[in-house]
Amino acid sequence: MPHTEHRTIDFFAEGALPAPRTTPAEAEHIAAQNLGIAAHANSLGSQQDANFALRDGAGSVLAVLKIANPAFGPVEVEAQDAAADLVASAYPELRVATVLRHPDGTPRRTTVDTDNGLAVARLLRHLPGDALSGPRHLSPGTVAAMGTIAAKMSTALRDFRHPGLDRVLQWDPRHSDRVVAHLARHIDEPDRRTAVQDATAEAWARVQEVAAALPQQAVHLDLTDDNLIRRPGSRPPMPDGVIDFGDLTTSWAVGELAVSLSSMLHHDGVEPHHVLPAVRAFHAVRPLSAPEAEALWPLVVLRAAVLVVSGRQQAAVDMDNAYATGALDREWHVFEQAVRLPLPVMTRLITDAVDLAGVPVAADVPELPLLRGIATDGIAVLDLSPDSDSMDGGAWLDSDAEDAYAAAALTNGAVATATRYAQARLSGAPALSARSGATVPTGIDLRLGRATVLQAPGAGEVLASRAGTLEITHGAFVLTVSFPATAPAVAAGATVRAGDDLVHLPAGSRARLTLRGSDSPEVPPLVRPEYAAGWLPLTADPAPLLGLPATDRTERADLLERRGAVFATVQEHYYAAPPRIERGWRHFLLSTEGRSYLDIVNNVTPLGHAHPRVEQAVARQLRRLNTNSRFHYASVVEFAERLTALLPEPLDTVFLVNSGSEAVDLGLRLAIGASGRPDVVAVREAYHGWTYASDAVSTSLQDNPNALATRPRWVHTVDSPNSYRGRHRGTDAARYAPEAAAVIDGLAAAGHPAGAFVSETFYGNAGGVALPDGYLAEVYAAVRRHGGLAVADEVQVGYGRLGHWFWGFEQQQVVPDIVCVAKAMGNGHPLGAVITSRQVADRYREQGYFFSSTGGSPVSSVVGLTVLDTLRDEDLQGNAVRVGGHLKNRLRVLANRHPVIGTVHGSGLYLGLELVRDRTTLEPATEETAELCDRMLDLGVVVQPTGDHLNILKIKPPLCIDTTAADFFADTLDLALTQLGHAG
Repeated sequence: MPHTEHRTIDFFAEGALPAPRTTPAEAEHIAAQNLGIAAHANSLGSQQDANFALRDGAGSVLAVLKIANPAFGPVEVEAQDAAADLVASAYPELRVATVLRHPDGTPRRTTVDTDNGLAVARLLRHLPGDALSGPRHLSPGTVAAMGTIAAKMSTALRDFRHPGLDRVLQWDPRHSDRVVAHLARHIDEPDRRTAVQDATAEAWARVQEVAAALPQQAVHLDLTDDNLIRRPGSRPPMPDGVIDFGDLTTSWAVGELAVSLSSMLHHDGVEPHHVLPAVRAFHAVRPLSAPEAEALWPLVVLRAAVLVVSGRQQAAVDMDNAYATGALDREWHVFEQAVRLPLPVMTRLITDAVDLAGVPVAADVPELPLLRGIATDGIAVLDLSPDSDSMDGGAWLDSDAEDAYAAAALTNGAVATATRYAQARLSGAPALSARSGATVPTGIDLRLGRATVLQAPGAGEVLASRAGTLEITHGAFVLTVSFPATAPAVAAGATVRAGDDLVHLPAGSRARLTLRGSDSPEVPPLVRPEYAAGWLPLTADPAPLLGLPATDRTERADLLERRGAVFATVQEHYYAAPPRIERGWRHFLLSTEGRSYLDIVNNVTPLGHAHPRVEQAVARQLRRLNTNSRFHYASVVEFAERLTALLPEPLDTVFLVNSGSEAVDLGLRLAIGASGRPDVVAVREAYHGWTYASDAVSTSLQDNPNALATRPRWVHTVDSPNSYRGRHRGTDAARYAPEAAAVIDGLAAAGHPAGAFVSETFYGNAGGVALPDGYLAEVYAAVRRHGGLAVADEVQVGYGRLGHWFWGFEQQQVVPDIVCVAKAMGNGHPLGAVITSRQVADRYREQGYFFSSTGGSPVSSVVGLTVLDTLRDEDLQGNAVRVGGHLKNRLRVLANRHPVIGTVHGSGLYLGLELVRDRTTLEPATEETAELCDRMLDLGVVVQPTGDHLNILKIKPPLCIDTTAADFFADTLDLALTQLGHAG
């Protein structure tokens, strides 16, 4: 077929576009003879064109040879190259596959003969880096970057004009209905064909409602994961490169974003709500209009439908095209995700994301209450939210929690009970689930304590009437009442007036009330919180039908922004977009959206969150007395006695404080005062606290990037005794102790003998790494022979967390001179202690006096006693041995499947999973660890990184965690690592 200069494609005239059948040898000939480049050609995938990577003898890619489909004329190719040049000029930070040029500036283009006619061949710039294609999960940052690139493309091409844009492409959303009608016959399965046709019809109708208001312009129209190239070395993958302008045309501008969104939907673990960061990012650069926001998701559905039918057609006409045939399952998955939720739901979710959502519409005020003869004050409103007292004591885990709460209210005199509209119900939250539960109600549930008639609240038409269900109009809404299988008193099609009987319900009946817009789809009784902003605008609160006030849904200022406005910025929070946590129970944390998270980081609460024994002891003591420890009362004495009984001789004297930082600070002061020597030796890569003295000996670069350079002169450091990634590894780790001892001896020889050596007894900040055997014995001996004291930081590992040992120093078979402990002591209550000998403690008198207002207060002492009692009575140290050992074995097995796992550190329930990019070089997988933590949160697990490289998952959950939860953590970790592409 000969080219004419200005001929452009009309897909419907062509019918099919099989890719040119060009062999690598032919490609090499074209490149050498026509385009002046001698290279080896490797075929690249394409649905309708032929693409080849041209490599030199060393394997480096010199350029990409693109042979356009013969149906595309030269003017179209010229438009594509001009558009690529324009985008590259407008946004230099984007790498763009522009056409390569001869020394005289002319494009390296030529015309070649193919089996389907003449085709344009040209050399394009090769962009190093992989495409985003494949099943790998896309992080929110990657998704947002895709949206930003789409917006920049749209902005750059807004005023671009060229005769080569006048094309009729199957990918142009303006022709979606025609394409599906034309190609649907290629879908062999009748049910799938019908699904695609029905979805297309609905989406097309939605788009046509706003089509006249949609701006049109030049669009790339193929900014998919296949055509966005990641920046080399970026982790997680971040796109900064754009290839393949082959679908360039004029179309609706918002289609640029719709195409990009659709390509995200096949990635592992990506649901429709996961694309919202791209929508927000696009809107931030190139604002969406209200009509565009309304059209966006219908266009995603249309794109998905076109992908399915086009892929089936291409596979039929080009059976040897592995790229096309291999994409069929992926394209169907995109379609399934696109139609997963009703169009109005996704549209409202999008408008909410970009602040284009309108004010929620309230239903008309009823003329009469729905419940005849039941006064408003006879209805008990049930609070099932995470803030509710009814959820205390783990009640949310009981399957009959709602029934029990309602029954209690009816027993206490209520005539009926009603739940709250739009308020997340913790009672609907699954405890361990990688997927959030449906917790947000779209209506109200009633329980009746006596026989009642439901009467029409106003004039309306009965839309449906059958046993168990009644639908009646109420202004612009439809009231749906679900109830036991009782025949309604009205028939479908009837018109009712206010006060007419609707249905007679006996005592004990339950009913569900929902108000949805008359043109809205059916609404589930409960929806997942991620989609609540899409579902709720389609509904209204039924509470006024009962005479109750509507739920206050007024949006307040964002709590995270308020925190940032009043909190010092150095007081960081977990996660960039953290869930709001207002409740905990055992090893669970609960968000205000009713999402349950497995807590893997809280060594502050060894007994578990909200332990009733602690709560009762604190409440009892607060009712009686709470004052400072200079008063005389029993609990402080009993607590101090219990602490010393847990420690070997001569550790028999206790100081009580409020935190680990204070404990370490005091411990150092005691050591310096008792020894009379101000110099202190500390271990590198450790964290001990934020007070002056505890910060001075903290050398963790994550807590203070300038830690080593800003130490006061009295602090001296020794090598981190890390047997995995330290200077001495494996059996060579035995060298750390004599080297540290040599440093201590050297200080003494120089006239500055150390007054104290301070270290964690089990290397916590480095990720739960055990110290080399005999390390503390040799180092303690060195500091003591020069008159110094050994200070043990047990703040993280003490209190049985290691399982086999109650104290970390027991693992090293040593006895410190001073023990500093906190965290676990109070199960979340601020409580710390320093335990030493009477001899050392008495020397403090020579420096002044010690007093802590609330350290050792009656409440603190009672808390401390209760924690010790519960640790013993519930055998939580034994649980650390059993569950911790099981979990460590599970993690070791995972290491066989995921090369990114370097090793598993730790003991008991103090574990560390170290992630590396290479098991030989041990290059830290810092960015991968951060991405993994974010993905784990999405899957229902709170876990965080630690270590100087932030590449170690710190695994230190409440000691009450059970095997079921440990297995959930391991299984979820396996899933997340697989989704993020780390499986071997």
